[in-house]
Amino acid sequence: MLKGLIGKKIGMTQIFDESGVAYPVTLIEAGPCYVTQIRRPETEGYSAVQLGFSETHPKRLTGGELGHLKKADANMPPLRILREFRTKSPDVSVGDVVKADVFSLGERVDVIGTSKGKGFAGGVKRYHFAGGPKTHGQSDRHRAPGSNGSGTTPGRVYKGSRRPGHMGSDRVTVQSLKIVLVDSERNLIGVHGAVPGPKGGLIIINEARKQ
Repeated sequence: MLKGLIGKKIGMTQIFDESGVAYPVTLIEAGPCYVTQIRRPETEGYSAVQLGFSETHPKRLTGGELGHLKKADANMPPLRILREFRTKSPDVSVGDVVKADVFSLGERVDVIGTSKGKGFAGGVKRYHFAGGPKTHGQSDRHRAPGSNGSGTTPGRVYKGSRRPGHMGSDRVTVQSLKIVLVDSERNLIGVHGAVPGPKGGLIIINEARKQ
């Protein structure tokens, strides 16, 4: 069964339970998503469902994108975002509409988003380095990362070392968030906790891998 949606982060709020305990909740505009393609093992080599989200003006899409959608279904609206969801048994057909009610209260989901970009950052902010000593004559080394080489051999800094650089704008997955709100009429899903990215950011909701 297909358990996946594309959405947009709306923001955070709080929900109170029967005993008056407040829970932080992130609201996501989840769907409606259109089934634009079904990939099968005998043709593509794997099983997946391609969903489309966010209707837009046809002039904002290329001819190839419009042709792909019209080939799937002549009545398919122009959709800006396409994503694939792996599933062993696709129980949907091309042209079907998937809404927020594919998930139910209490289910656990994995939420994927793009983290906020922080620009160029130093080692202390980016990787929580301790920095240099604050005394004994140190005047300008407080937040310096220090030496990162390894002597004569290999006499260079390895690729992938933790150094200053671009921070954020990474694909981030938050696992096993609990669904506490489902409103299929308004295409809303509320999950307990925070999800990556700014307001209005693209969100992918999957069934939790770690149940």
